[in-house]
Amino acid sequence: MSNDPLLQPFQLKHLTLKNRIIVTSHEPAYPEDGMPKERYRAYTVERAKGGVALTMTAGSAAVSKDSPPVFNNLLAYKDEIVPWIREMTDAVHEAGSAIMIQLTHLGRRTRWDKGDWLPVVAPSHHREAAHRAFPKKIEDWDIERIIKDFADAAERMKAGGMDGVELEAYGHLIDQFVSPLTNELDGPYGGDLDNRMRFCLDVFTAIRKRVGDDFILGVRYTADENLAGGTDKAEGLEISRRLKASGLIDYLNVVRGHIDTDPGLTDLIPIQGMANAPHLDFAGEIRAATQFPTFHAAKIPDVATARHAIASGKVDMVGMTRAHMTDPHIVRKIIEKREEDIRPCVGANYCLDRIYQGGAAYCIHNAATGREETMPHVLDRAPACKKVVIVGAGPAGLEAARVAGERGHDVVVFEAANQPGGQIRLTARSPRRREMMSIIDWRMAQCEKYGVTFRFNTWADATAIEAENPDVVVVATGGFPSTEILSSGNDLVVSSWDIISGDVKPGTNVLVFDDAGDHAGLQAADILAAAGAKVEIMTPDRSFAPEVMAMNLVPYMRSLQKQDVTFTVTYRLEGIERQGNGLLAHIGSDYGGVSKERIVDQVVINHGTIPLDELYFDLKPNSSNLGEVDYDALIGGESQEIARNPAGRFQLFRIGDAVAARNTHAAIYDALRLMKTV
Repeated sequence: MSNDPLLQPFQLKHLTLKNRIIVTSHEPAYPEDGMPKERYRAYTVERAKGGVALTMTAGSAAVSKDSPPVFNNLLAYKDEIVPWIREMTDAVHEAGSAIMIQLTHLGRRTRWDKGDWLPVVAPSHHREAAHRAFPKKIEDWDIERIIKDFADAAERMKAGGMDGVELEAYGHLIDQFVSPLTNELDGPYGGDLDNRMRFCLDVFTAIRKRVGDDFILGVRYTADENLAGGTDKAEGLEISRRLKASGLIDYLNVVRGHIDTDPGLTDLIPIQGMANAPHLDFAGEIRAATQFPTFHAAKIPDVATARHAIASGKVDMVGMTRAHMTDPHIVRKIIEKREEDIRPCVGANYCLDRIYQGGAAYCIHNAATGREETMPHVLDRAPACKKVVIVGAGPAGLEAARVAGERGHDVVVFEAANQPGGQIRLTARSPRRREMMSIIDWRMAQCEKYGVTFRFNTWADATAIEAENPDVVVVATGGFPSTEILSSGNDLVVSSWDIISGDVKPGTNVLVFDDAGDHAGLQAADILAAAGAKVEIMTPDRSFAPEVMAMNLVPYMRSLQKQDVTFTVTYRLEGIERQGNGLLAHIGSDYGGVSKERIVDQVVINHGTIPLDELYFDLKPNSSNLGEVDYDALIGGESQEIARNPAGRFQLFRIGDAVAARNTHAAIYDALRLMKTV
């Protein structure tokens, strides 16, 4: 048996967990009609195949109709969920892992205009900032009804073969009872801690009566809201002791913080640029104080940190949830002593931010996550070796090279720069986003493993490419900043890339016109403000930086607001002209009837990229497919068989920003789904 702390079994009541790594409850937003159908099952089972001891689903499944999901969650209040749960649990158990589910009532953390348009309920009328619904103050009959709903849902989960149920008690209804900030009830459910904890314990009592003792029950809860007037550390320790003393539950899953605002959520679930494992020591204090099985997860992205968490005795089970979205086979690679092959989580939080913006969760640099039905996490060897030539060593080109190399092809990559990375290297110049370089570093290491040849400092033209006698050519040349967007004065502007790269010095009074709404605009503004410039960010949209999304916006705002940056929405920069030593900016509005002016000394444009596609069009006439892509085959994960030019000597494809301005995930997805069948 291995002496690796992470690979030691753990006995949780009657359940033997085969190692110390878990995937904590999270909702990837893959349900269909509120049910965990094929896609959801494939995603969950993949982590079990990868060796994780326990995977928890649903973050969280709704137990009541007046707890409508604000994004695509499981609906545990429906009887029809049971057979779908059974199919998933059977498959996970067959793969060798345990499986649990998290149940909740959202309380005020939802909206009344979702689902069946029922009033939101909470122990006070205070609305939650994040979801903005004013709740009805909960009544006695609501409490009785919801306690029964929890018990009914838990019984369904047991009938579906789950090993246990975890209750969500941070930010949701249970926590809204516990926190003095959100509970304004009189007794028996409001007032002192005994009364504020009563709802939680009544729920557990009802569940335990329904499911019996041979079923794991746990709670994920905040033991310190880190919020003035809320549950503090001292009270959190007492809550922890009382939860253990109740005899109703089998483990504690500790978090620290609050989630009623975007900044609060981001501190509780930190993103890139923030410290790793910031709450691990706190979880260790809870374990030491209670001597009770303790779980914890919060930005534990790497094996070394997870191993420390277990070896030091801080926790009994360590959650690596986002890390398993990046690489579902972490445990298998640990067992096989291939830790260097683990795809690293870079903390970009594309996964969570996409969920909260209403879409499904995707990892920024593992395009197979959430697409397990059509995209592989482990690649098969190709039936025959082909010569594959790739132009560009950004994320798209490197993913194409990695996939082709792993499939056994002879791969050559041309790159005009002296090092790989493309736009990622530019992005990673920000100290807060330097973790992004792991996207490049991991692929370079994998390419070296598979014998990919790189030719840096090489500007490849069509003649040089065709001299390689390729079977397949992939153009991943990316794009260049698009700044030709004004009616006048385009020659007077600089791009966001110019500022980020340091090629252009910051001005002193700067207008950043951002209608791309992505990281580059805010990253440039941050650099300008840090250099002492007076900065205004202007967008014609009704909100700024929508592509950055909620949790990624938090670090920018904490920096930019401190530097007194101005944000102006719904106005459009139309033109610029010189005026003395400065620039006169003419400003209008898509809404009409507005004409304004600004005097500045620098205008920065962030308007996406224009494809660098000249090489692609030079190669196109000599290709067998004339550059055409069979979209049905691409979407279905099948090979490209188009042959429009009998004289063509190679297949030709372009991917990433060489096609159109998109993002890192799109570039990597392009490469994976194209090259996995070459």
